[in-house]
Amino acid sequence: MKFTILIAGLIGVFLVPAFSGYNINIGDNGNSIGSGQQSVSVNNEHNIANVDNNNGWDSWSTLWDYNTNFAAVRVFSKKLCIVHRMNKAVMPSLQALDALAKENKKERPGGPPPKGLMYSVNSEEVNDLDKFGKPIANMCRGIPTYTAEETEGASLFSFSAKCLSTSILWVIDVSFCGGTVEI
Repeated sequence: MKFTILIAGLIGVFLVPAFSGYNINIGDNGNSIGSGQQSVSVNNEHNIANVDNNNGWDSWSTLWDYNTNFAAVRVFSKKLCIVHRMNKAVMPSLQALDALAKENKKERPGGPPPKGLMYSVNSEEVNDLDKFGKPIANMCRGIPTYTAEETEGASLFSFSAKCLSTSILWVIDVSFCGGTVEI
């Protein structure tokens, strides 16, 4: 009986990571932009993807919650969070991110250019984080959090406010531009 429990426990220890997610790391080897190191975690059990971009003072972390269709980016240098609706037509599916993580590619030569999204950050601080789901509420709790609305047809060149650009793998570029909120 004890042997069966031990075997079941060992199997569980090794299978849970296989079913829950994958990590990939993308280094800044010769990258002229200096984007730092990016780590992607896909949790299939909870339908969540997390991307951490470690670049010193310019580090950020984003969480995509496919259950609530909300995403959030935490900007460490500004000590703030920005929450927005996920644009399913442009943002990759959890399965697509999962496939990229399994491929474990270090670079994407010759692929199509990344898709782009632009958001305008609202100036009013969010009071109730729970409406965005537990994962985002936990990520943004304790720091000023703002919502952002997608700006269709805009470009960084036509936007007068300062913008924060996040590039996630080779798949999508997301820009957050603030009016009264300094990004």
